[in-house]
Amino acid sequence: MASAVTETHENAQGPTVPIIPAVPCADPQGDPFLRTRFALPARPATFLRRQRLVDHLDQARGTPLTLVNGAAGAGKTLLAADWAAGLPPPVAWLTVEVGDRRPGVFWAYVLQALRTCGAPASDAVGVPADATGVDQRLLATLAAELNDRDQPVILVLDEYDRVTDPEITEQLGFVLHHAGRGLRLVLATRTEPLLPLHRYRAAGELTEIRAAELAFTPEEAVALLELHGLSLPVHAAGALVDRTRGWAAGLRLSALAALESADPELYLKEFEADRSTVADFLLAEVLKGQPEETQGLLLRVSVLERFCPDLANALTLRTDAGPILAGLHRDNAFVEHLGHSWYQLHPLFGEILRAHLRERLPGLDPELHRRAARWLRRSGFLPETLAHGATAGDWDFTAGALVDDLAIGQLFTGLGSGDLTELFSPMGPEARSPAADLVRAARDLSWYDLDRGLARLRHAEEQLADDAREPAAARLSCALLEALAARLTGCTPRAERAAERADELRQEVPAHLLDKHPELTALLLTHLGSARLWAGRFEDARAALTAAAGAPGGASTVLPREDSMEHLALLDYLNGWPGRAERKALAAVPEAERAGLPRPSASGIGQLVLAAVAVDRHELARAHALLDETARLPSGTRDPVMAAGRALATARLLLVRGKARAAVEAADPAVAAAVASPWAAGYEALVASAAHLAEGRPDEAVEVLQGVSGDQPACAVEAAAIHVAAGRAGAAIDLLDSIRTGGRAGPAVTVRAALVRAQAAEQAGDTATARKLVAHALLDARRERLRRPFLDAGAWIRPLLATPPLHELAADWLTPGLPRHGEQPRPKSSLSPPLVAVELSGRERDVLERLARMMSTEEVAADLYVSVNTVKTHLKSVYRKLAVNRRGDAVRRARDLRLL
Repeated sequence: MASAVTETHENAQGPTVPIIPAVPCADPQGDPFLRTRFALPARPATFLRRQRLVDHLDQARGTPLTLVNGAAGAGKTLLAADWAAGLPPPVAWLTVEVGDRRPGVFWAYVLQALRTCGAPASDAVGVPADATGVDQRLLATLAAELNDRDQPVILVLDEYDRVTDPEITEQLGFVLHHAGRGLRLVLATRTEPLLPLHRYRAAGELTEIRAAELAFTPEEAVALLELHGLSLPVHAAGALVDRTRGWAAGLRLSALAALESADPELYLKEFEADRSTVADFLLAEVLKGQPEETQGLLLRVSVLERFCPDLANALTLRTDAGPILAGLHRDNAFVEHLGHSWYQLHPLFGEILRAHLRERLPGLDPELHRRAARWLRRSGFLPETLAHGATAGDWDFTAGALVDDLAIGQLFTGLGSGDLTELFSPMGPEARSPAADLVRAARDLSWYDLDRGLARLRHAEEQLADDAREPAAARLSCALLEALAARLTGCTPRAERAAERADELRQEVPAHLLDKHPELTALLLTHLGSARLWAGRFEDARAALTAAAGAPGGASTVLPREDSMEHLALLDYLNGWPGRAERKALAAVPEAERAGLPRPSASGIGQLVLAAVAVDRHELARAHALLDETARLPSGTRDPVMAAGRALATARLLLVRGKARAAVEAADPAVAAAVASPWAAGYEALVASAAHLAEGRPDEAVEVLQGVSGDQPACAVEAAAIHVAAGRAGAAIDLLDSIRTGGRAGPAVTVRAALVRAQAAEQAGDTATARKLVAHALLDARRERLRRPFLDAGAWIRPLLATPPLHELAADWLTPGLPRHGEQPRPKSSLSPPLVAVELSGRERDVLERLARMMSTEEVAADLYVSVNTVKTHLKSVYRKLAVNRRGDAVRRARDLRLL
């Protein structure tokens, strides 16, 4: 037994403090030691050992200092206890309490913890006799004795965040430093200790496990729930982990509550955090322990998805948010740092605080959202401005923010347009500003509701005319909607006026807004180009559409760039360039796919172009499938160009299938347009004429074609073919001679023109000229795989194609090829059916060709600039069409069919 004689020594602070060398049974205040504070906490039956954390914590045996830092309920204590239970002695455990804030009490408990684990300090160390201080000699002697140990002591201090006296931390750092290899200190804490962590970290002497690592993964959550008797698939557990951020206490409390529910899986998916035991835990452990001003700040910022000090100050009407938020984050008080002084609340904590706000400060919500919206607008955060303005119900402000930012085009541009439309859907008649009417008009026009959209646009324009103070951005937004309305009503002059007005207003709008919203200019040019295309002004349309297609990249312009590219594809088709048209239509697809837009995402014109090209190539199943894809698009009934394109492709397919009357009905676009479209009218007349001819009425067929002129080369050559088939060869040649192509007519025009002249020559008895013209037509058509002109030509061409020179030109793509070596000669036919038993799309052919080059699926996707899933979809279609199941078989079958 150590002597009970008391010694006195000089304290580091000046006065003498008694040291009692006897083994004490009480702390310096005379209170008995609480033995439960030295015992490892019991692990419940539902405790889940996570080996990855145990393995990481094992590194603590090799570093002087280990920090397990996380929020309340993060699982720090149970992790440390489970790990410590598996270690060989000596392992000292001390659960720190509030009374340990005084140095003497703290060190008395540390020394008692060492005794309890079998590593007592000698009598030379002594024990503190004064709760308020501890002798420096005690600390030095303790450090020296620990340094002399052969086997280090592991000391775990749980709940270390309760130590708030910097003197204790300084003393602990002193002992840790001088104990050398004899001490391994593990701190489980909610807050950052004041120890010089950076030095330990730089020296490689610190093991850290922080909140992100303590969070449960979906797989761990599944295992934890199973221990509670709940079975949940990983994807559902992932949603729960997202909501709780993998917070251990949140998962456990939710699991316990779910056990009392009739449908545990539904409860875990939809439980209301503010009415659960999670709320009780967070309110008791986090909120109620904060000062009143901190509670007020937390309640007010709960209406925000993210916040910075200045924004928080705008809501609290104070100026102290900066240090408060930094302290809350440092203390792991469920305030997460996003970087650059921005924070967010833990999702569950945010839910609970919002409910608590409604109880403690009823009616404050709208005002908080209004304050947030105004600060966010001044700071340039438009999406959040709109969200908070809408939540506050301040629709004039919210619509004004959208319009003044020149962002009204975002109601039309893809992924975010649906969110914006939904955001403004509750806007009622109480919003009467010009901006509110512009938003309503944009929403209606995006739904192709022309009557309501135009009425609201007129009202907005009248208000703007009465108030010259309205910013130019509102007038430029008007010009955009005017251009869209002009496109949808087929009114080219109106579109031109809108474009001219937009050019003037751009000079008045701040340049940074135009740079910020390139979608506005891209949309304007696309609408202008579409209106010009409808009017048959092909070159003017091409200029506007090319400019739109070349707009700056990014998600905001994906849709107008795709739309303009599809219009350019239609232009190429109407000028007789099916190959170019197909390439442009396909080129519009990859970027939209990468942006996550649905297919077809723009107007659907590209699909119609591909369908029309498929008809010209006699790929009828593909044409039918493509037309089906566009049948559900709302734009097909109100956009004149879309409607005419659909009428054209559908009618041509029906004609090929012998359904002349149905083709005539389908050829009418059935849209009310302010200006007639020459090419739409021309193709409608061609279908009606072809139907008359098919039903044996050649005179009526010719009469319908009176309005078709050489100004529309593609229509003119088909009209000439009907003339010559009706026995009007002279009229056919005159019509061909009137065509003005300007060097721009493509093979679909030249092939048909050559066949018309060849038929006229054949009728005149000039077979040699006819043969030469057919040869030229075959050469031009083979590159584009244009089969329809020859199939539509009639019986006169069959004998010519049977002659050796022409038969070779037609072989393998229009007629069967010559027999291979050793094969029996095929029976001659005046014109065998084209090889269309297997109809592959252009993109399917692209994929198949790359398969033949032994490219992997990923390499094919990269080479074609499409997703791997898109390549797999094409592969499935190719396998189905070729009746094979493997890549090698597909290549061999394609070669047998001369597809490669």
